[in-house]
Amino acid sequence: MRIRYFLLSLPILAGLIVIAQEGPIQPGSSTVSKPRKKDPAATTEPESDLPKIPSKLAPKNKSPEEAEASFKVDTNIVNVDVAVLDDKGHFIPGIPKGAFRVLEDNVPQQISNFAMSEAPETVCLLVEFSNKFQSFYGSGWFQTLQAVYGFVETLKKDDYVSVIAYDMRPEILSDFSTDRRKTYEALQRLRIAGFSEANLFDALADAEERMKDIEGRKAIVLVSSGIDTFSKLTFDKTRKILQNDAVPIYAIGLLQTARELADARGGMGPIARMDFLQADNQMKTFAKETGGMAFFPRFYGEFPSIYQTISQSLRNQYSIAYNPSNTARDGKYRKIKVELVNPATNEPLPVKDQKGKPIKYQIIAKAGYTAPRTVE
Repeated sequence: MRIRYFLLSLPILAGLIVIAQEGPIQPGSSTVSKPRKKDPAATTEPESDLPKIPSKLAPKNKSPEEAEASFKVDTNIVNVDVAVLDDKGHFIPGIPKGAFRVLEDNVPQQISNFAMSEAPETVCLLVEFSNKFQSFYGSGWFQTLQAVYGFVETLKKDDYVSVIAYDMRPEILSDFSTDRRKTYEALQRLRIAGFSEANLFDALADAEERMKDIEGRKAIVLVSSGIDTFSKLTFDKTRKILQNDAVPIYAIGLLQTARELADARGGMGPIARMDFLQADNQMKTFAKETGGMAFFPRFYGEFPSIYQTISQSLRNQYSIAYNPSNTARDGKYRKIKVELVNPATNEPLPVKDQKGKPIKYQIIAKAGYTAPRTVE
């Protein structure tokens, strides 16, 4: 079944139909390569047959000609990955560059590079697994296993995945690999939890540190209650770390039905109720500010659509780059907002389905970045 969308009131899109297909898209290549990490120190120098001068014998002063030839490039390009999803979580392709508007601190920016691409994923599956909510054969235990096994089954052969479980501290159960045998062996270890603590903030910061230098499409899929017991990091410090690195976080909240039943039966006090509401808000904040999404399923039947939405959002994206008009290197946080507009009228761009009915769409992108700071 195909769903057709019409982008209206856009001259450059007259008669254009963009088609969003349901279900995962088959990868276009069978070549598998390891996730590459950024290496800012890597340089390529031309080989020379001339002997190298020892550093002690090298001339210390440069000639005027050499001094004039020396230059330094100081640029600050901001990259923003954007996913546009319909009200059913399907990616909407075919939107041209002119329909996107990027605001930085409410100031429109000039887009320098734009492309739509599909690529394999590199995912860190971060799973809460403690005796607090995942005691053996409890409802939280079953729901956690349902969530992680179901998500792994939706991955494609070229996707890299790592499994990290956390209670008092995070433990790497399997490193990044396309070998699903290693992944399932790691999931088999999720049987009996060791501690009753769940230090979410520390585990998230640790996963973010492992992910930030990996190139390509990457994300942290967090399966958690959202409760943090006694992490060394506070919520604000964790939030700042996640904002700086901007690895998208897709959070799946656990125990939604169990919480509602306990609350209806009077088995949940006001403190516990407030703790869970705060946990949900924390997960929503982490997801929104990193360009991810948060889900809070009440039924097992909701999981497949959640997996599809994550895959559609992460695998298919519009890659946008711009040189910020604010060139100050002050180390301050700058807010980013991405909109779809009609360039002729500068009004929001409406989208309708094949029956002419308007649909709601959402734009998934990171909420901002921290500008570099000049060190004097």
